[in-house]
Parts: sequence; structure tokens; C-alpha cells
Amino acid sequence: MAYFAWGEPTPGNSDYRSSYEGNLYYFVSEEAKQEFDGNPGKYIPAFGGKCAFGMSIEKEFDSDPTNFKIIDGRLYLFLKNDDTDALELWNQEDESKCLAHAEKFWESRSTT
Repeated sequence: MAYFAWGEPTPGNSDYRSSYEGNLYYFVSEEAKQEFDGNPGKYIPAFGGKCAFGMSIEKEFDSDPTNFKIIDGRLYLFLKNDDTDALELWNQEDESKCLAHAEKFWESRSTT
């Protein structure tokens, strides 16, 4: 929710929490929680929060929640560590091709 409202991840408060598809989410306010509850699919990260670049190369990497990009109203998270910034790699590629390949890989692994 904070990615969209403030353009950055913001730690939530356990007093304002919601569960969606087996995951627990914390919010900074009751208003933010209500916004999420009204349309949770809008706010959850693509690919179950796994690294979008990883999905595009058929690999499953954990992501860093501070390394993100919103594309066409959807939140994508990316790996970032001392060796790799997957968002930088993503931005060097054709984004539409990366998205298509990532979606295809995500669907294939979700159905097997």
C-alpha cells in the first residue's frame, strides 16, 4: 500500500493488519488497511514477491522490498545484494519482453 501512496516501502503497525491469500500485511493506519481491504490484488507484489528479473530469466530469487518498480499500476520487487541489483539489470533490458517472459515462467511454475 505504501509503495503506491508514498512511493516507498513503509513499515506497518501490527494494530492495522489484514490477511490475504495466506499472507499477513501490516499498515501504517486504519485508512491504509481499509484501502487495501477494498482491493488487495491491486497492492500485492507480482510473482508472490519474488524477484521479477529472476522470473524473466526463469530463476527464483528472493527480493529486497526496498528495490521495486511500479509498472502499469502493478508492484514488482527485485533482488538487491552486494553483487547484484536486479532492478538495474531489468532496466537495461526491453521491459515488455522481460514482463512477458516473467509472466510465462510464473504461470508455468504455478501450474506444475
